[in-house]
Amino acid sequence: MYLIETQRLGLRNWLESDIHVFAEMNKDPKVMEFFPKILTFEETRKWVEKIRDNIAKGEFGLWAVEIKQTCEFIGFAGLSVPKFQADFTPCIEIGWRFGYKHWGKGYAQEAACECLNFGFNKLNIKEIVSFTSAINMRSINVMKRIGMQYVKEFEHPNIERGSNLCKHVLYIKKNS
Repeated sequence: MYLIETQRLGLRNWLESDIHVFAEMNKDPKVMEFFPKILTFEETRKWVEKIRDNIAKGEFGLWAVEIKQTCEFIGFAGLSVPKFQADFTPCIEIGWRFGYKHWGKGYAQEAACECLNFGFNKLNIKEIVSFTSAINMRSINVMKRIGMQYVKEFEHPNIERGSNLCKHVLYIKKNS
């Protein structure tokens, strides 16, 4: 059932029942604080369909994450290919998003570590990047805790110039 497992978490393909919970997360201003906007139910549904299609086409994706003990869907973690152009693309990115009530429990770090292991050891990826708004200290701290190294700041091409979210930081981890 799980594509990747940690001690507490299972990463799996998305279920139809995940969409409603995920849509609630994507409407939460705390969860979406460092994104340009909150998402509607329809935007969330379409995004999950794209994620499912990407997983079906390739060896990796942004997997649904659940707590193994309760089977509760809590967010996503995984690998993806950014769709914008920058001097570091094409690349493979690690990303995550969890519901607010699950923050501060180490789930992002736990899931991200296993995603890195999967990318490096199963897929033989040479390097994986992560990026976020320069003011998103929670995600930056996760990047540091999973052993990623700061590379630089950059202006995200899909975010309006002048927005406090436009300046991003890029982190990288190389397969050793």
